[in-house]
Amino acid sequence: MTSSLEPAGSLAGVFFWRGTSGPIELGFTDRSLDLSTAAIDGSRDQLARAAGVETVATMHQVHGADVAWVDAAGGHPDADALVTGTPGLGLLVRVADCVPIVLAAPDDGLVGVVHSGRNGLVAGVVPAAVDALRSRGATSLEAWVGPHICGLCYELPAEMAEDVADHMPEARSTTRQGTPAADLGAGVQSQLEQRDVVVHRVDVCTLEDERFFSHRRGDTGRFGAVAVIR
Repeated sequence: MTSSLEPAGSLAGVFFWRGTSGPIELGFTDRSLDLSTAAIDGSRDQLARAAGVETVATMHQVHGADVAWVDAAGGHPDADALVTGTPGLGLLVRVADCVPIVLAAPDDGLVGVVHSGRNGLVAGVVPAAVDALRSRGATSLEAWVGPHICGLCYELPAEMAEDVADHMPEARSTTRQGTPAADLGAGVQSQLEQRDVVVHRVDVCTLEDERFFSHRRGDTGRFGAVAVIR
């Protein structure tokens, strides 16, 4: 099984990163394509063309731990993770500081995308998605952790930061100014590694890097990750 993740620049005018793992293809977009709710109808079509798929499945992300199995686009379930075994069906997760994750079981023809913000990290959406794929027969799993706000920038009220750290000690952080913070990426990586998932990271901070939408910066747009089985 081969695995790669290479910078794509303006490939197809959409992808910042694009990679493969066996029959799984994935990509992270940037702010050149707005995937916010207000823009999603037209943007989804453009994303599908760039990804070389006919359709892209989406979800109504609610900062929880629900996982939806999908066989076709449509339905827009209330969930923070989508998983499928259907070749040619694109899966989309949208973010603007939260962590976008692609999960792949290339030997078993399964793939998933996950949205993990502060609440999702605490609720355990990542372990739930891993368990959902394993319940469908996934053996070896890989994960790509995409651009998100870093632990030096994600300042939180002290009580909130402590709550995150109580649930996920690896996410404990402070800002450069020494104020309470949370490192969502470190928390997600720990959850994945605890379940024997091989982790690849795209270490870009969305607040510091203006190529990406950032809620903390005041952006209303969303970028995302798309994954598909070929």
